[in-house]
Order: sequence, then structure tokens, then C-alpha cells
Amino acid sequence: MAALAKLRRDLKELKSAQKAKILQRFFKTGKGEYGEGDIFLGIMVPQQRQLVKKYWRDISLRDLDKLIKSKFHEERLVALLILVEKYKKIQCHSESLEGRRRISKDPSLSLRMTEKQIFQFYLSHTRYINNWDLVDLSAPKIVGAYLADKNRAILYKLASSKDLWQRRIAVLATFEFIRRRDFTDSLRIAKMLLKDKHDLIHKAVGWMLREIGKRDETVLINFLNQHLASMPRTMLRYAIERFHKEKRLKYLAA
Repeated sequence: MAALAKLRRDLKELKSAQKAKILQRFFKTGKGEYGEGDIFLGIMVPQQRQLVKKYWRDISLRDLDKLIKSKFHEERLVALLILVEKYKKIQCHSESLEGRRRISKDPSLSLRMTEKQIFQFYLSHTRYINNWDLVDLSAPKIVGAYLADKNRAILYKLASSKDLWQRRIAVLATFEFIRRRDFTDSLRIAKMLLKDKHDLIHKAVGWMLREIGKRDETVLINFLNQHLASMPRTMLRYAIERFHKEKRLKYLAA
């Protein structure tokens, strides 16, 4: 049996109708909600990660193209987690001469993929990366990781998109830059999205601002002082979450 068929078989063996109902409520799949129409098998993320460990080597990009287009949320997430794992392994091995030799001797380490191919695959399939968990567990580790030492113009195109999930990808991709203490693009995109209408963007931007504050509170405070009057309240609340109570209340009152 081919790897993709085995993976799908294992997923179906783990499905739970009871958990599926809970997840469909949690991820807002009702009419008019952000996840409208999404279908769940009812499988928890730790279980999916175990399958990723089992199958990441044997699943090709052709398989991933089929998996990421699935109507089932968990199949799309597993596809993205496999992409993340492949990207991580390729990046790790390509950073050393010994690693490059291992890839050349064992093509299964990369399945003839490159970091660029994974990045391009990801961007060409954003229509299927259509809920916040799918974005958050993949965008920093693929889009952010790839662009860390490259031109980042694509992020501003994504941040300007009418598509909610492309905008969230742009925001979350900068998490990788923040980890490297590079805040410029995060702050610029945050400024772009101050007037965004969607709560999920307010939360994402506020989260990234909070992460900046963990590393350099002065940078966060400077941003807040410049843009406090125009920040959505949810964005502000997320950004100042780690402040002590008196300081939080001061910003909320302002």
C-alpha cells in the first residue's frame, strides 16, 4: 500500500465523531463563521504529530498536493506538518557538509525537494491553509524561515490581500524574524493592519507585538505610544498581556 493510502487509513482509524463535533464548534465552522463548512475527523494534534513522524520521509510533494486539498481539516494539517518537518530536516542537513553528503546518498531525506520548492508549494496552496491553526503551525517555520535572509516583499503582498488567511500568514511568518530579534517587518505589517476589520488579525498582530515586547519592551512601548489611539482593543490587550496590572490598566484606559 502506498504511503499516502496508509496515512489516510491511519487517520480514519483515529477519528472520533464526538471530538469532531467539539472541534467544529471550536474552529467556528457554522454558516457565516470564519471556518464555515470545514469538516473534522476528530483527531487531536498530538496524534497527528505521531503520524507525521511515521510518514514524513515517504510522502512526496505529489502526495502532499492531494492531502492539502482534502475536505478534512486534519488531513490538511498533517500535510502542513509534514512540510514543516521536511523543511526542518533539509535545512538542518544543508547547513553542514556532512548533511549535504547524507542527502546526496539518501534522497529520502529530501525526496529531491529544496527549501525553495517547499516555500513555493506553500504559497501556491494558501487557499487550503484556511484556519488559524493551519497558519500558525506552519507559516513561521516555512515562510518565515525561508525569507529570513531574503527579500520579504511577498509578505507585504500577502498582508494587503483580501483573504483573511493570507493576511494572517504574513503576520505569523514574522514570528521567525522576531525569534532572531529582527522586528522591522513585524512592526511595519502591524502598522499596515491597524485598521483591519477581522478579530483574528487583531489577535495575531497583538501576539506578535507581545513577542517583540518579550525581547525588547522598549520597542513595544514605542509602538504603543505611536499607535495607541488607532489600535483595536483586542490587539492592544494581546500586546500588553505580560505587563503588570497597573501598566495594563493605564494603556487600556488611554
